[in-house]
Amino acid sequence: MEEKRKLDSEEVNGKLDSEFAMASPAIQIAGGVTWLRIIVPANAKQEINAEPSPNTSPKPTFFLFVLGERLLLLSGIFLLQGVHSCPEKCVCHPSSNFVDCRHRGLTEIPPDLPPQTLTLLLQDNQIRQLPAHVFRSVPRLVTLNLSNNSLSHLAPEVFHGLRHLQVLNLTHNSLLSLESRLSHSLPQLRELDLSSNTISHLPTSLGKPWENLTMFAVRGNQLQHLDRRLLESMPSMRLLLLKDNLWKCNCHLLGLKLWLEKFIYAGGITDGVICGSPDIWKGKDLLRIPHELYQPCPLSVPHLAVQQHGVAHEEVPKSPENHNSGERDPVSCEVKPKPRPTNLRHAVATVVITGVVCGIVCLMMLAAAIYGCTYAAITAQGHGGPLVQTSDSGKTGGKEVFDHSPA
Repeated sequence: MEEKRKLDSEEVNGKLDSEFAMASPAIQIAGGVTWLRIIVPANAKQEINAEPSPNTSPKPTFFLFVLGERLLLLSGIFLLQGVHSCPEKCVCHPSSNFVDCRHRGLTEIPPDLPPQTLTLLLQDNQIRQLPAHVFRSVPRLVTLNLSNNSLSHLAPEVFHGLRHLQVLNLTHNSLLSLESRLSHSLPQLRELDLSSNTISHLPTSLGKPWENLTMFAVRGNQLQHLDRRLLESMPSMRLLLLKDNLWKCNCHLLGLKLWLEKFIYAGGITDGVICGSPDIWKGKDLLRIPHELYQPCPLSVPHLAVQQHGVAHEEVPKSPENHNSGERDPVSCEVKPKPRPTNLRHAVATVVITGVVCGIVCLMMLAAAIYGCTYAAITAQGHGGPLVQTSDSGKTGGKEVFDHSPA
């Protein structure tokens, strides 16, 4: 009896497998919910609905049990797939883990992104803000494109959890600054494009080096200065795009100039820094301006106002901009062109000519002195005889006078 039941069970299972294989499961997606519909063959339905005879073993019982087990398994599989379904307004490509949400009029990041997503395109939407941890559902993300949206601010931990992100595109937004702690959240980032925003200043330090970053672009912003310490925190960078900014070519930009010269010498590529001010350098390439024209920025000395009827001195506070940034007084840092030093060849010729002229003048003075002395000697010798005779006659006459004088 046991053997017969075992054989009947195997027969039912085999028959169920063959008939169940012909069943056509259909998946319907409506409103973001996945529905499962399984079409069971007609002969299987007949066997399920048939009443058992007393002379036969309870085959439908085994059939119902196995069928229910298979249905439960398939339901679980399809329900799991339904949990990570593609967002309603996006197009998903499971084979390449690619999610395309471009031109969809989105105002926020879709919450039901597949966790295996590697590339996420969100450009050309109307996203205004990104809350912290908004991408925690896609930890494997490698490429993220958020260009041409309305972003004006990035929360400190907006990219937290994206440890594998390598390419981040934030072009054509309204960003005002760069988060200084961004490097902590994106250690593997290789390309960062911040072009065509309204960034007026960048941090002097990122807190830790961005060791894998190879491309950094800030074209088309409102930058006037860029601290070389920020660039030194990107030791692997090979492409730097800085054009179309409001660069102020004064002493504060001397550090950037020296860093760019070293960067290009080491094989780096840059599109150059075109000066926007002052007028003397406007439109000129920073790298073509001689660095000797830049003097070290002098330290700003606080001005003291002395009261007329008192001894107290009042210190005039610094402007908020200089106090916060720690920079020196920009007014005293304007480039003051100085005349170039005289050519060495001209200097030597000037010295030689001056020496010759001085020598000739000295010779002429010596000749004049000799001539004067000679003339004086000759003149004195010509008038020496009569003077002596006159003197002698005077002496004789005087003696005669004394001789004829009465005793």
